This record gives sequence, structure tokens and C-alpha cells, in this order.
Amino acid sequence: MKTNKNNPISRRDFIKKLGIGTASTAALMVMEPFSMMAKKQDGNTPVVDNKMTYRVNRRSGDKVSLLGFGMMRLPRNQEDVNQLVDYALAHGVNYFDTAPAYGRSEEATGIALKRHPRNQYYIATKMSNQRSFGFEECKRMYERSFERLQIDYIDYYLMHSIGGSGMDEFNRRFIDNGLLDFLVEEKKAGRIRNLGFSYHGNVEVFDWLLDHDDKYHWDFVQIELNYVDWRHASLGNGGWKKDADAEYLYNKLEKTGIQAVVMEPLLGGRLANVPEEFAEQLKAQRPNNSIASWAFRWVGTLPNILTALSGMNNMDHLIDNVNTFSPLDPCTEQEKALLAKIADGMSGYPIIPCTACSYCMPCPYDVDIPKNFAYYNEAVNTKLLPLPDKTAADYASRRKTFVTGYKKAIDEKAWASQCMDCEECLKKCPQQIRIPNQMARIVELIRE
Repeated sequence: MKTNKNNPISRRDFIKKLGIGTASTAALMVMEPFSMMAKKQDGNTPVVDNKMTYRVNRRSGDKVSLLGFGMMRLPRNQEDVNQLVDYALAHGVNYFDTAPAYGRSEEATGIALKRHPRNQYYIATKMSNQRSFGFEECKRMYERSFERLQIDYIDYYLMHSIGGSGMDEFNRRFIDNGLLDFLVEEKKAGRIRNLGFSYHGNVEVFDWLLDHDDKYHWDFVQIELNYVDWRHASLGNGGWKKDADAEYLYNKLEKTGIQAVVMEPLLGGRLANVPEEFAEQLKAQRPNNSIASWAFRWVGTLPNILTALSGMNNMDHLIDNVNTFSPLDPCTEQEKALLAKIADGMSGYPIIPCTACSYCMPCPYDVDIPKNFAYYNEAVNTKLLPLPDKTAADYASRRKTFVTGYKKAIDEKAWASQCMDCEECLKKCPQQIRIPNQMARIVELIRE
């Protein structure tokens, strides 16, 4: 390696409350095992057999683990963070993604990684200037990232969440104030090794940035990509609509020669908890594999992916994901066809397309937006919703079950009924969900 200078309710908790081609892929994979040391508290340092799959960044030469560690929602206890990072590093994960917008994530990431040699990992962080465009304020945010991460260069630096409000906002955030020119100069100086951006929303901004690659020389671009968004992101679902499917974003990046870093490979956890009828189909094919592993294998099969991020805030998830990529077993054509069929089916489910990113939080009226949406979606996935016609014989019992579980799962002060329709959340949501409208749907169900 070069050395140049927040929690939705789980399915288990929910139920408790209710009482592209393999050949081209192989050509771009690096599955070269090497040993790393996993330190134990007793001082012993056993060698771990690392079979992680790697991809080479074609623009910088970095060898990056195909599984990346998303550090957005970390345990509160630093020792727990340290243990997750230690295990990840020991098993070949070397890409760690954070941002100033993720609370104390940068600080916790810096503490955990500082305990390891600097040449064993890549750090990605971001310019999260969605609310403040002034150059000096932005520069200070950039400098604080170095301080919190305890580093003197950043491996992967991103303009954060580009495209949400179109070209005008992008220009205010990065062009008019000279910030993008500053970041380009920082890259030339070696304080940024790879420069890119994370994209949400308006495809005009995405196209403009790629069309100006000859000027800015993007080393990578982070996009939302999964087997549902591949062809269904732009269809609209529950009031949500994107300008372009992930297939368009991926193909344009591939044509431009820029590799993709993937966010939301599980679509905010939805693809780890698919409706039961789809889960049964996946289990029939691979009974020993987790449902989540299918989504990661699908993403990893695409050859122009540099790394796929997963927010692994507990050891079970980390171990399962490491196993999925150690080494990656690419999806067969038959498996890709099955996932495409499941994606078609899921696109018709009346879910709220929340990815639990929590950008909408905090709510001025204390509504727990992600948790409300997660509960509602789990009711859809378990077929408790949509409720039958109000004249149906089981309407009252099913509604009672929904309401009873809702009141146990979510604190009263965070209920959807606390929403005052202030619309503060709308400008923050990268999925462009009409949040107050969706809250009204939940209120209608729980109203006495």
C-alpha cells in the first residue's frame, strides 16, 4: 500500500414486540491472501488467514478491500469500536469511511485506527458543508478532519452528498466560494490522495461532474447501488423518486473510466430483511448463506466496483460480511436473474424507501423518523400491512396488532403523531421522501 503523503428496529425486535459477468469480474479481482496480526489483550498475536477480495484503484494503484467499513453508526463505547476495527483489519478490510456529519465518528475512527500502522488502512472522509458554504468555515471543517482522525493526509476525500438540490446548490457549496479549486490544490500537495464525491439526487450534477473529469480527474465516485435500485430507483415508491437508476450511474462511471464506491448495498437494511416470500427463494438456493450476503455478492460481481460500504456496528454483521468477501463468490447468471425478479417484486411493495441514514434528524418535534419508517416497513415485509379493507373480518385484529407493537417499539414522544408538518426534514433527505406525508399514513393507522 502506498503511503504518499443511530438504530432502526430489527426484524427480531419487531416480531418480539408483536408477541454482471463472472469472467470480467475475475479479471479485476485480486484475491491474494496475506497475513495480518490480530492483537489480543493477553499480548498474543496470532496470524489470521486473510482471504479478502481486493480491487486495484486504476487511478492511484491502491489495493482496496472489496468490503469497506462504513463508520456512520458506531457503538458508543470506544472499546467496542476498537474491537470491530481490529477484527476488520485482521481479516483484510482496509477501507474506512467516515464524515464530519456522522457525529463523533471521525474521532472514534481516528482513535481506533491510530493503534495500527498507518500503511495498513485507507481513510475516507468528506466535506459535509450542506449547511455552511463560507470558505473559511469549510476550510476549518477540512482541517478538523485531520485533527479528529489524527492523520497528516487523507486517502479518500469526498464532496459530500452532491446533487440533492441541483446545480445551484452545488455551485454555492463548491464553485462560487472556490472550495473545489482548494481541494484540487490540496490533492496536488499530497494532503488528499484521492478526490471524489458522493452523489444523491439530481442527475444533472452527476453528469456535469463526470463531463468535467478531464479538469478535475476524479479518482472515484460514491453512488447508491443495489439490485433493487439498479433498475427501479427512478420509478418512484412511497412518494420517492430518483432522477436515474443505479444502472445509468454505474454505466456512465464505467464509460468514463472511474470506479465506484458503493453506499447502501443493502438499501438501508431492506435487503437483509426482504419479504418472507423472497427470503424463502434465496434460502432455497443457498441455505447456509445470510439474506444480506446475496446483496453484497451481487454488488461485488460488478467489475467496476472499488469497494462496497457496510455499516457494521456489531460483530455478527462484521463476521458475516467478512466471510462473504473472503473470497467473493460472484453471482451466477441464474442467481442474477433471480435477484432481478425479486427486485421487480419488491419495487411493487408499498414501503417507505428510507435507508436509515438519519440525515433528517434531529426532528424539531422529536419524532424518530427512521424508527417510525423502519417499523412501518417491517409490517409490510411481514404482511401485516397493507391492511385489508376496513370491512374485512380481520381488519380490527390486524390493526390492533400493528398499534400494540408500534407503542411498544417506539417511545410516545417519538411517535409519528408528534409531526407538525414543518418540512424541516424535506431538504435534508437524500432519498427525497415526502416525510410528513408518510408520517400521516402512520398516524392514520395508530389513531385511536
